[in-house]
Amino acid sequence: MRKLVLAAASIAALILIGPASAQSPVIIKFSHVVASDTPKGKAAEKFKELAEKYTDGKVKVEIYPNSTLYKDKEELEALQLGAVQMLAPSNSKFGPIGIKEFEVFDLPYILPDLATLRKVTDGPLGARLLKLLDSKGMTGLAYWDNGFKEMSANKKLISPVDYKGVKFRIQSSKVLEAQFRALGSIPQVMAFGEVYQALQTGVVDGQENTWSNIYTQKMHEVQKYATVTNHGYIGYVVVVNKKFWDGLPADIRANCEKAMKEATTFGNGQSAKENDDALEAIKKSGKTEIITLTPEQDAAMRKAMEPVYKDVASRVGQPLIDEFLRETGAASH
Repeated sequence: MRKLVLAAASIAALILIGPASAQSPVIIKFSHVVASDTPKGKAAEKFKELAEKYTDGKVKVEIYPNSTLYKDKEELEALQLGAVQMLAPSNSKFGPIGIKEFEVFDLPYILPDLATLRKVTDGPLGARLLKLLDSKGMTGLAYWDNGFKEMSANKKLISPVDYKGVKFRIQSSKVLEAQFRALGSIPQVMAFGEVYQALQTGVVDGQENTWSNIYTQKMHEVQKYATVTNHGYIGYVVVVNKKFWDGLPADIRANCEKAMKEATTFGNGQSAKENDDALEAIKKSGKTEIITLTPEQDAAMRKAMEPVYKDVASRVGQPLIDEFLRETGAASH
């Protein structure tokens, strides 16, 4: 795979320094792993539309959705090598490449709602986290929402004891691993594109995701139950290859930044709406029974997840968690 990525990168480099480069538009290859009709997919399309418009066609954005170019594991390496210019990986993806601080977003129940989330992502804490990406050869441009996660399985998940021994698909994240181990479940790391089939064939019993992801990937067709937990948040960080970005003419970069800002506002609005719509559509399908927890059941779940904070503090540092909790006003752990 690495050879392929390197080959693609060297071809890309040749194209960039071709003789017609003065007249040719700047190509931004934007690769992502979800469907085009998701909030991330639509935000990417909006960025393409606005970046091409604001630069008068000097920039051309090519979007590769649904893992058509690279899967979860390969895309960050492809970006660092310059085979693609732009990605929007989930926060969890940065831990494995050495920026553990982003794992704080994965902590269960740390973000009570979207308004609180905005305080973090639009404030100094969010900006500081983006700066950490520089050392890995990428520039962080924006935070995009997917939304809050719910639990699904082929058995009812009401109290922590129901999770014992259940095999859950997770994305690669030490925090999510700790979260499911705290519940006595068996976490299994798996690429997003493989989840439907794994649920269908019983390779895993359950998964956690936002309503829009569950619906667009048809997971509700192979899961009997879903519990409204809102226990975690899935968000993305839009990153661009730093060398490529720094090398753009200042006016083009400024127009792309303007396009990104507007695409972010648009995408985050889409995310809230689509999660609501997807939940309605799942209810209507009648294929998945939706379970709502009582306040007591919710409190029991929160308590069961508390050990995860200690586990994560040893990786990302207690000061960062404390700062996050101060920003979000979440109950102290």
